Amino acid sequence: MHLVDLWLTRSLSMCLLLQSFVLMILCFHSASMCPKGCLCSQGGLNVSCSNANLKEIPRDLPPETVLLYLDSNQITSIPNEIFKDLYQLRVLNLSKNGIEFIDEHAFKGVAETLQTLDLSDNRIKSVHKNAFNNLKARARIANNPWHCDCTLQQVLRSMASNHETANNVICKTSVLDEHAGRPFLNAANDADLCNLPKKTTDYAMLVTMFGWFTMVISYVVYYVRQNQEDARRHLEYLKSLPSRQKKPDEADDISTVV
Repeated sequence: MHLVDLWLTRSLSMCLLLQSFVLMILCFHSASMCPKGCLCSQGGLNVSCSNANLKEIPRDLPPETVLLYLDSNQITSIPNEIFKDLYQLRVLNLSKNGIEFIDEHAFKGVAETLQTLDLSDNRIKSVHKNAFNNLKARARIANNPWHCDCTLQQVLRSMASNHETANNVICKTSVLDEHAGRPFLNAANDADLCNLPKKTTDYAMLVTMFGWFTMVISYVVYYVRQNQEDARRHLEYLKSLPSRQKKPDEADDISTVV
């Protein structure tokens, strides 16, 4: 019995030692994968790269990342499929950067898993109409110099909670000058921005047709007046001609007949 107890004790010690060794390897592996300038905690689940002077999104992020903070950096774009390997990503904070461009497939792979996406306080004017396709996250996109047009209208309609999101978007510029400086939601309620090109074309055609019609009428009126003026002048000319006087022999013939 003593030998059995000793063997069990040693086996348990070895198991505990092996488990500790495995945990150390996993922790070291996660720590070694943490991008430069970032802090990774909870085995890489929480990655904070705030105020890290980053100029682009790191490509060596731990695949098990759940919370990712990239705010207050100098990031200017979000490339295609940059987050595609982060299958567990739930929170993504990209606020207070200099982001101007978001590629069409920037959120491919995480669009349906994200719960919160913060893009506020950047330099985004417009995005591709498919940039936020299938995005389920509650998005924050306020404090950007948005250009309000049909594309933005389509983008917001495709997003979850689009009413709340649109209400926080202020048009820096717009296809309609009167909408500049106003919330996008008000602009969209005033006019369907996707129908403006058609309406503009219709108005242009009407104006063109009216112009041609006016030109034709003006020419007809001018032509009639010009002819009337020429006829009047010709009549006056005829009236100004001296009357034809009878010859003496014509007068004698008339007397003889009588």
